[in-house]
Amino acid sequence: MAYSKKDGKNEGRKEYSELKKAISDNCLKPLYVLWGRETYLKEYYFKEMKKLLLPEGMEEFNHKYFEGKNIDLTALADAVDALPVFSERTLVEVRDFDFYNAGEEVGTKLERIISDIPDYCCLVFFFSDPEFKPIGTTRIHQALNKIGASVEFGIQEESDLIPWLARRFAALNRSIDRTEAQYMLFLCGDSMTNLIREVEKIAAYSKSKKIRRADIDAVGTPEVSARVFDMTDAIAKGDFDRAAGVMADLLELREHPIKLLAIISKQLRQLYYAKLCLETGKDASYLKELCEMRKIYPARLLMENAKNVSLDWCENAVKLAAETDYLMKSDATDDEELLKIMLMKLAVDRVVR
Repeated sequence: MAYSKKDGKNEGRKEYSELKKAISDNCLKPLYVLWGRETYLKEYYFKEMKKLLLPEGMEEFNHKYFEGKNIDLTALADAVDALPVFSERTLVEVRDFDFYNAGEEVGTKLERIISDIPDYCCLVFFFSDPEFKPIGTTRIHQALNKIGASVEFGIQEESDLIPWLARRFAALNRSIDRTEAQYMLFLCGDSMTNLIREVEKIAAYSKSKKIRRADIDAVGTPEVSARVFDMTDAIAKGDFDRAAGVMADLLELREHPIKLLAIISKQLRQLYYAKLCLETGKDASYLKELCEMRKIYPARLLMENAKNVSLDWCENAVKLAAETDYLMKSDATDDEELLKIMLMKLAVDRVVR
């Protein structure tokens, strides 16, 4: 069976769901690898595991900690074998030890350790780097999967984040409806680690119990992609002064022009797809799936913006972004200047068409 992104996503959610159930049923496996971009969830569920494994007051005796690229594997083996003190189990926590890239000798030693973990021990490899990914083809990964689980804590789906936001606001005596929650995810991003801070700021600022869009706009911190969306929205509506103002703000914040161009290019392609959807009778939900977007809110905005531009303009915009990318990577011209030239060409082409 061929591997697909969807298959991988479902498998990741399966391991995540199984860990939640294992915590609920108090039946943790002897070995876990915790990794992924969503730091908040990763830390939260690891704390829940610690609560189960370490009785209060006995943490010092039953919790062994290792950290770093190089750890003493003999000491690790001793920690794994050590009997629990006034407890049923022990926890051995290993942070940021990338055994996947540590070489064959380390892999062989570690394989011996994990192949003989006592029933009373739970060994957890925790990776802080959000960009870390296990190498599933390695022998060590296959060995750990026989007795444990590799759990990815990825960025959550909008359907999970909206009720979570509602609960977080409720804990601060505030409420937020679905529309405002969708807008907040669009503006502030979908990282729960960042959203926690945004919830606290917005709840503290709001003068009423119900969170409104004005509260979010007042103190919410927009992601770069949301600011770029504001710029492409302005271009589609013919508001070039606003588009130029957003571009100037982003450059003043020292966002790298190549990074900005990548986001602009992606959004121009999505606007092109939105125009095609509009002309073939498809809706925002279809566009969301087509572009593998995590949120429905930007898909709806793109469908609205597509009404203001022609298909020819969209095709030209996508080509112009590709040409600008080529020039940035092969020409000595100032990158910021190239971005500004592209914006002006988009504006001129929009007026002509």
